[in-house]
Amino acid sequence: MINHAVAPAFMLNGVAAMVAVLVNRISTVTERIRNLREIDEADLVRARLKQEIGELRRRELLLNSALHLAVLAGIGVTLLLLFGFVVAFLGYRHEPGAAVLFIASLCFLAGSLFRFLQDIRLAQGEHKDRQLM
Repeated sequence: MINHAVAPAFMLNGVAAMVAVLVNRISTVTERIRNLREIDEADLVRARLKQEIGELRRRELLLNSALHLAVLAGIGVTLLLLFGFVVAFLGYRHEPGAAVLFIASLCFLAGSLFRFLQDIRLAQGEHKDRQLM
């Protein structure tokens, strides 16, 4: 079982790194929303910046979705490792159940990466719009 635990352990490390990146991006987007909300409506020069809030909210939702999926992937990998060791300790074959958990975890991770890609595309669109102004 130790030999079979190497790939899930590496995957768990990757998922943890992904979670850290997502949390950082969510914090940045949330802070930007807070800053925009503090702009006084009387400040005509900066008040137009508040239009970005809708786009930032969409990014925040995508990032939260990506974070949830990444955490589910991490939980799946953790359960995979636990399941594998417990079943191997009991003397049963762990491969069929481990394969199902690994596939499910990879699907969650793929979903998280897809949501992350959607956020990246939205963020790039924001930068392009700002360059045109």
